[in-house]
Amino acid sequence: MQKDQLKLETRRHFFRECGVGVGAMALSSMLERRSKANDAASNPMTQARAKRVIYMFMAGGPSQLELFDHKPLLTELHGKPTPAEFMKDKRFAFLKGTEKLLRPYRPFQQHGQSGAWLSDLLPHHRKIVDDVCFIKSMKTDVFNHGPAKLFTNTGSPQPGRPSMGSWVTYGLGSEARDLPSFVVLQSGPRGPRSGASLWSSGFLPTTFQGVPFRGTGDPILNLQSPKGMTKDRQQDFFNAVGDLNRHRLGVVGDPEISTRIAAYEMAYRMQSSAPELMNIKDETQATLDLYGAKPGEASFANNCLLARRLVERGVRFIQLYHTNWDHHGGAESLEKDLPLRTKQIDQAAAGLVLDLKQRGLLEDTLVIWGGEFGRTPMGELRKPAGRDHHIDSYTIWMAGGGVRPGISYGATDDLGLSVVENQVHVHDLQATVLHLLGIDHEQLTFRFQGRDFRLTDVHGEVVRDIVSS
Repeated sequence: MQKDQLKLETRRHFFRECGVGVGAMALSSMLERRSKANDAASNPMTQARAKRVIYMFMAGGPSQLELFDHKPLLTELHGKPTPAEFMKDKRFAFLKGTEKLLRPYRPFQQHGQSGAWLSDLLPHHRKIVDDVCFIKSMKTDVFNHGPAKLFTNTGSPQPGRPSMGSWVTYGLGSEARDLPSFVVLQSGPRGPRSGASLWSSGFLPTTFQGVPFRGTGDPILNLQSPKGMTKDRQQDFFNAVGDLNRHRLGVVGDPEISTRIAAYEMAYRMQSSAPELMNIKDETQATLDLYGAKPGEASFANNCLLARRLVERGVRFIQLYHTNWDHHGGAESLEKDLPLRTKQIDQAAAGLVLDLKQRGLLEDTLVIWGGEFGRTPMGELRKPAGRDHHIDSYTIWMAGGGVRPGISYGATDDLGLSVVENQVHVHDLQATVLHLLGIDHEQLTFRFQGRDFRLTDVHGEVVRDIVSS
């Protein structure tokens, strides 16, 4: 018994009183890694073009063939089998290989000085084609929605990895004192598949995870104090809890306690900053009309306007999720449902770019629009026919933040099945985003379970052709 008691006292001494205990070493290790991350972010060989990111994620896989990638041959060959030379080594999520080619449902025209092709589903995008870079040669590795969303957002199809927003805020920190460094805004009838894993901090400290804001009501649940709680009593409560947490931090050195302290302090500050942020009634009518935003509504338009307000307040990474872009046919009709989705986002996405530009914010704000994969040229056997998931080619666009404006980069074959020029893999996109922020994607790492992890895993090349000179 005395021997067991001695072991217990020794253990207590080791954890609670030894100045270089396990907790203190863990904290020191974390701070050292944080310092290395900052070194990577400030590497003079990687000049930052962007200070912040707004990522508009269209969850479900928008059809590039109805929006951006004009393929007249599809109309000519509508209803016919796909020529064999286009089908080599192709795999699909649901297609059996006997499906016929499906013409685009919408007409295309060229717009702007750049001559960018757009369908008539995106009339407001015509105003920004000379400000954006269309990447028409995207490729991913993952067929199904949940894993594909994870792959795009975290670099891995399995949950548990840090999201892009977490990596960015880990590497660069935040300029916002009264708001989180990474904010998530959602619109649509439901949340995206894989949910909070898409903005998780994974094995990074939880202070870097995304914080979802609600579009109506209280921005964050349980942020406001209960009725009857005065400001003085609340301050006493925060002081007491903060003292207890700081005492515990001094005892065990657990870095998650630092996160808890920061969360309490941030919550206290956000009690005034968050409601003020969400109140878009003080915007001019001209600004509201630019986005199509309406105060008091939960909408993608309101979220785009909030994204601009978050940028002005120093938030580093803002992610907007808009759902229901899955168009297999039947009830998920390209003919009827896709126009509803584009109507919800077209004006607001274009308005965001225009608003940032006129305020002088687009130059150092990187804006991204896209989903987790694209759609097949062949139609699924449903009525009306839709399109299957397609991983070998799809389109996204980027604007601002050091990206060359008014260009279309990459190309697909005449049916839109394969990339034939300047392929851009998901890991290449991730590497390029970090590069534009001044971060070398190979240097921003975190050691976990005995190995160094990074957003791009062991892959990724910066797409230097789209970076402005």
